[in-house]
Amino acid sequence: MNKVILIGNLTRDPELSETNSGIAVCRFGLAVNRQYSSADGERETDFFQVTAWRGTGENVARYCKKGHKVAVVGSIQMRNYEDREGVKRTAVDIVAQDVEFLTQRARDDDGQYDEPAPRRRGAKPQLEAFDDDGDIPF
Repeated sequence: MNKVILIGNLTRDPELSETNSGIAVCRFGLAVNRQYSSADGERETDFFQVTAWRGTGENVARYCKKGHKVAVVGSIQMRNYEDREGVKRTAVDIVAQDVEFLTQRARDDDGQYDEPAPRRRGAKPQLEAFDDDGDIPF
């Protein structure tokens, strides 16, 4: 079984893009504090690269930004590649199956929630208010 659960803070704003076939993919960094401190009393932090697909990725890109705390449930994926100097490297990525937002949405002075971040790719049509002054027929 390959399953990982991480709780941490985004290290940068999520980056939303699309594959050539139009599938949404969101990538973001996640900083996770270790539960124990080092010998000098400081907590160490691990940094992970997370990939979220389709609706999950779209929601992360829309509602999260650098510093937000999230819980990620997913799997670990290892990949090998060659860097620019031709040295073989291994990278460990997290593929998110579920992301839960743990940072509360901010409210303005009137008690209203902030609007989510604007969509970063081809925006879908938004619903607009319909002002109908006519009588309801029933």
